[in-house]
Amino acid sequence: MMPGHICFAIAFVIIAAAGASTGEVPIKADRVEIREPTEELNSSYYWVFFRDKGIVEPEAMQAALSELEQVYPARAVARRRLRRTAPGLFDARDLPVSQAYVAQVRATGAQVRVTARWVNAVSVAATHDQRRAIEGLSCVERVQPLAHTAPFEMRDVREVPQDGGESTADFYGYASEQLHQIGIPSAHSAGYTGEGMIIGVLDTGFHRSHEAYTHSGHAIDVLGEYDWVRGDGNTQKEQGDDPWQHWHGTAILGEIAAYKPNVYVGGAYDAAFYLAKTEDVTREVPLEEDFYVAALEWFEQNGVDVATSSLGYIDWYTQEDLDGRTAVTTIGVNVATENGVACCTAAGNAGHDRDPRTSHLIAPADAFDVFTCGAVNVYGETSGFSSDGPTADGRVKPEAMACGDVTYLINPDDDRGYTTGSGTSCSTPLVASAVTLLVQAHPDWTVAQLRSALLRSGSIYRATGSYDPYSIEGFGIIDVWRAIETDFTGDLDRDGDTDLADHAVLAACLAGPGVEVGGECARTDLDLDGDADLHDWAALQNAYWGER
Repeated sequence: MMPGHICFAIAFVIIAAAGASTGEVPIKADRVEIREPTEELNSSYYWVFFRDKGIVEPEAMQAALSELEQVYPARAVARRRLRRTAPGLFDARDLPVSQAYVAQVRATGAQVRVTARWVNAVSVAATHDQRRAIEGLSCVERVQPLAHTAPFEMRDVREVPQDGGESTADFYGYASEQLHQIGIPSAHSAGYTGEGMIIGVLDTGFHRSHEAYTHSGHAIDVLGEYDWVRGDGNTQKEQGDDPWQHWHGTAILGEIAAYKPNVYVGGAYDAAFYLAKTEDVTREVPLEEDFYVAALEWFEQNGVDVATSSLGYIDWYTQEDLDGRTAVTTIGVNVATENGVACCTAAGNAGHDRDPRTSHLIAPADAFDVFTCGAVNVYGETSGFSSDGPTADGRVKPEAMACGDVTYLINPDDDRGYTTGSGTSCSTPLVASAVTLLVQAHPDWTVAQLRSALLRSGSIYRATGSYDPYSIEGFGIIDVWRAIETDFTGDLDRDGDTDLADHAVLAACLAGPGVEVGGECARTDLDLDGDADLHDWAALQNAYWGER
């Protein structure tokens, strides 16, 4: 890297500007210009985690949270009301990082890159002496290296020969088999096409001049975009970019958003998008982990329903660290899902074995409620490269399988061309499309309920009532139409199951006939007669034994 190269740290501010199609006041990424360190300074990149948010008194904390609720974007608040599972609408994780603490870090000479409120940290470029000085600050809990993205090269890329017209398939064109395999056309036929949904996509960049992005009357709807690599608001192909910089993200986005009837149609073609360019394909230094977390926060603030990424991080993490609690990107995904954002991620392309004691995952595939996606071909055969689990704490991963082997894609280098590619990065956007349609069908379902419905639609679960014990194929190939038809009557705690915990919820709300119930108890009125009584208890018993 040349000395004096300029990069940008990211902070978030609310600005008064109209959202493209939501009428929302959007959150945009504000740039703070800093000078990137050089090899001559012997600098490295770290996370600096703080002990608290700098607010001591409980009254002050509550006042800050109340104020945040007043200024937070309405669409994000509405999504939280529908799907958030953490107590309340906001908590301390949502508050900004203490600027006084950030100032102390800067005073050491370290250069702040990204501020991440959910993990209460900043990422910095710092020399060894600066790191030691930071570790000595009383406000600092710990310092650890950044991890960088694991290589996700698209495998088996083969250009599709052009016949000068439409493909030989149906409305979906080249994408037909991969979409039919997971039930998406059935969902489309029922009116679930992604309309009204917002999807956030994290990747390498998004060149959007392809015919399937610009179809007359149906161009892709991008509500906002940000390039964390260059620090600007343009995720398209830019002058000076590596020739491959845009390739992966452009192809992945097309699996969801493309619309060229009878040639190539994506899985959620009526959705709108926020796009985040978080990976620099030319770098070999650990830079992107902090961009990933910052982009997730940005997505959530802007009210996205689904976030999807075909990127992964391992670097200095080991498989023992993939326990759902350690990797920073994993923690970020955990917070996003608690706030009602359904997140999808690739399992990885490191292959698998039949030994459940070994695994080949990457972060954030180990997050608790993320949809971790493995790959099959259109014949349902598991791809040899698809990574296996379990997580370090024994959870099955991957969980959801879709076509990631010779998957049809738009050609990022030919505005009228199409190609194929392979990898779990190809199966992930197909799963994300399915999740989007499921959210459209059931906007009040929590992420746990979305997961329960979609995973139980899997081919292995339908055949066995369980999952693959070797953590290779998870619950099997998903079927979104089956998932849409799931009935969660009796799931009073909204965790995706009807169990004894739901009996406890109803017992706490029982008030007898004619006594109106409201608030959190409103959902216990299973027979919809306005009260919570023994008739509702009987309905719960029916739902409970119906799942046994």
